[in-house]
Amino acid sequence: MSMQSTTSAEIGVQSIQSEAELFLARFAEETGMEEIAARRREVLAEITATGTYSHTREELIHGAKMAWRNANRCIGRLFWNRMHVFDERGAASEQEVFDALLRHLAFATNGGEIRPAITILPQAGEGRESFRIWNHQLLRYAGYESTAGIVGDPASVGFTRICERLGWRGEGTPFDLLPLAVQHGGKPPRLFEIPRTHALEVPLSHPDRDVFAGFSAKWYAVPVISDMLLEIGGIRYPAAPFNGWYMGTEIGSRNLGDEARYNLLPRVAVNLGLDTSSNATLWKDRALVELNAAVLHSYRLAGVTIVDHHTAAQQFSIFERNEEKAGRDVTGRWSWLIPPMSPSATSVFHKSYEDRIVSPQFIHQNPPYA
Repeated sequence: MSMQSTTSAEIGVQSIQSEAELFLARFAEETGMEEIAARRREVLAEITATGTYSHTREELIHGAKMAWRNANRCIGRLFWNRMHVFDERGAASEQEVFDALLRHLAFATNGGEIRPAITILPQAGEGRESFRIWNHQLLRYAGYESTAGIVGDPASVGFTRICERLGWRGEGTPFDLLPLAVQHGGKPPRLFEIPRTHALEVPLSHPDRDVFAGFSAKWYAVPVISDMLLEIGGIRYPAAPFNGWYMGTEIGSRNLGDEARYNLLPRVAVNLGLDTSSNATLWKDRALVELNAAVLHSYRLAGVTIVDHHTAAQQFSIFERNEEKAGRDVTGRWSWLIPPMSPSATSVFHKSYEDRIVSPQFIHQNPPYA
């Protein structure tokens, strides 16, 4: 009896064919595309000939929106169909990528009225030199190690060190914006300074008390995740930065409140005159509420889009009802969907979700510098 072996390349082709067919079927169903059979034959022929295929602009746009809809960690998925898609697959140099990212920031910022957007750069594949963005987010503050402790964002210490090795020097303040590191193929990354005109920041203040006394706190307006891979129908886009807008607790509870981040709760507690001698006084909880109140107040005062966690949970409930009407299951990672402050006061706390992977999807990647 003869045995026939299957090569890894053949397995790869079979996998991408399967993923492409599944995606095209979903795409046709959701968009009302009628010539699906012809498009399916075209895609399968291209995969057979080259080992990969290219999405049409319509497929790319809808596929990216589907990926947001399928993002298990995101509570803001109600607005998945409002995301603007920048097709930048033709970018051929680091400079062209940087220019595209500036266009993204300008569009998304929109004077403070934040607009969801994604910029999709060339796909990965055999014989293709794709891009990687080394930053976790397009806008992010540096973190410096000093004899007095960390100045800035502790989460950025490793990447800040990398940028310094590549020649960048920050001012050493707690809120220095990091440069963008763009890599093409196997070449070393190029660093680009983000113009202040494209990096809207919000100075933080409390509506009633000086909770930041002695510390000029601020945060940037637009959270653009830039280190995740976008997968649509078996095609992988290693650089596809995307944004929605902030939920207040992302800044107040996590970025500024976490002990491993800016750790501002002790400072806020002292400025509020709270008794910090015992955990039983709930000083951390009271300081956390006022810190989050300051974030929401400041963004609204500056005219920058933000949502509180109670409203975000209500919006997610609407998203769930919409998906049920459309005949789609809602997947989710409960530990990420519940807000980091007063979670039991929101509806998502009292529900369970299947943390199942659905394609199209965003996938975490190891940093190129790891």
